[in-house]
Amino acid sequence: MLGEQTQNPTLVNQATHPRAPKIAMVAGEASGDLLASLIIRGILARWPDAQIYGIGGELMCSLGFRALWPAHKLSVRGYLEVLMHYRGIAAIRRSLMQLLLQDPPDLFIGVDAPDFNLYLERCLKERSIKTIHFVCPSIWAWRAGRAKTLSQSADHVLCVFPFEPGLLAKHQIAATYVGHPVADMATLGMSQNDARESLGIAARHTGVRVITLMPGSRASEARHMTPRFLQAARLLAEKDPALEFLLPVVPHLEAVVREMCSKVSLPRLKILCGSGLSHTALAACDVVLVASGTATLEAALFKRAMVIAYHVNWFSYWLIWPQRLLPWIGLPNILCQRQVVPELLQSRATPSAMAREILAWLDSPERMREVVKVFEDLHEQLKRDTSTLATRVIESLLK
Repeated sequence: MLGEQTQNPTLVNQATHPRAPKIAMVAGEASGDLLASLIIRGILARWPDAQIYGIGGELMCSLGFRALWPAHKLSVRGYLEVLMHYRGIAAIRRSLMQLLLQDPPDLFIGVDAPDFNLYLERCLKERSIKTIHFVCPSIWAWRAGRAKTLSQSADHVLCVFPFEPGLLAKHQIAATYVGHPVADMATLGMSQNDARESLGIAARHTGVRVITLMPGSRASEARHMTPRFLQAARLLAEKDPALEFLLPVVPHLEAVVREMCSKVSLPRLKILCGSGLSHTALAACDVVLVASGTATLEAALFKRAMVIAYHVNWFSYWLIWPQRLLPWIGLPNILCQRQVVPELLQSRATPSAMAREILAWLDSPERMREVVKVFEDLHEQLKRDTSTLATRVIESLLK
């Protein structure tokens, strides 16, 4: 599916905007926080005094973003879970809408979270406030009808995959391929041995093998998937007591995850809580057990073999499954248009199946080398100067 279709942003001169722009942003969950932080870096490089505020996470706030609400307030997955939290999320959106209409920003940027952001963007666009949506909704994978909603909501879409601008052009949606930010971050990452040393783990040549567990960063996701991942780790530890396990955790879930971990006997498990430690865990490990989502692409860009496992409540599964357009849910498989790594979904996402697939990777060094080559090619196609390209689009809209 990766193609050559791209649409370059209009090149604009470097004349300064009459004043530092006021830009509102909304990012939900950890992946949105990461994506938004890279855009903020580009904005501040161009306009050091820009006012940037809205809903965001710790990385955004570390750059001077003013969070009116924290990003994790929007971190809910699955239809049933969204329904359970709908009143609170809707109240936040109404309050934010009121604030933005009373004191309009020069530009609004919705980062992912399409169910929250597209409605907000449409209302703002109808009132002549410029809007950007960062990360094209996966209309090529499911819910294709959202293309119409996207055209009504966004003045411009920043795409992370090269085939998306051509697809959006068919719906008369202006779009620019800006690359996937994680592609550059993975390039700059530390070596496997350096990552292990920073975590107090023996170097690779010693034969110690490391498994990173990534059950998800949203609260409902982590509560649902972490116990399954921990049970899989326990089964693996029974097969090989020397295995090391890493579990990166976003700060607002640390207490919940630690409580779950206390119920499973895993003496060689390290819980990592802090900014950037998920990437350190990816750099340090041999294989990743990962829930579906952006983390699957991050693991691929770190050239790590992985097993993708995902399970939702049966009501959400019943609603979501018929809307799928592709046979895979993991981004590495979708982008390569074939099953490069195993996917264990719903009834197949059992701890024993996860452990079995992880061991299959560990027992097949040649297979692991082959997948590294696949991911190296994928990485090259996704590398772009995301911050600069996004900033050019922002500047063109502000003019």
